[in-house]
Amino acid sequence: MAKAQKGNVVIIEDPKITSLVETHKYFNSKQKIIGWRIQIFFDSGNNSKSHAYSKKGTFMSMYPDMSVYLMFQSPYYKVRVGDFRTRIDAEGFKQKLLGAFPDAFVVRDEINFPGF
Repeated sequence: MAKAQKGNVVIIEDPKITSLVETHKYFNSKQKIIGWRIQIFFDSGNNSKSHAYSKKGTFMSMYPDMSVYLMFQSPYYKVRVGDFRTRIDAEGFKQKLLGAFPDAFVVRDEINFPGF
């Protein structure tokens, strides 16, 4: 019959390793990759800027942990959400949004490196 023994494990590591890992994480967080987002708003003309901010606020109140991007590409204001690595993930999340954002559609975009 085997018995478990109690003990302590002490890990001794060079502080430079921790620094190197943190530097690696920092540079990866600044990387952009091609992925997918969901566009929930697209408009130009009178009041399009205020409508874009309104849609952004509505989305943020519904999904506070999700990334939201408001952009202006003349003459259009756009609101895009999420940083999805695959189109399947984006399409799945879009299905949740169709009640509140019936015109939402998936677009290929430069996304932030996920996981940070």
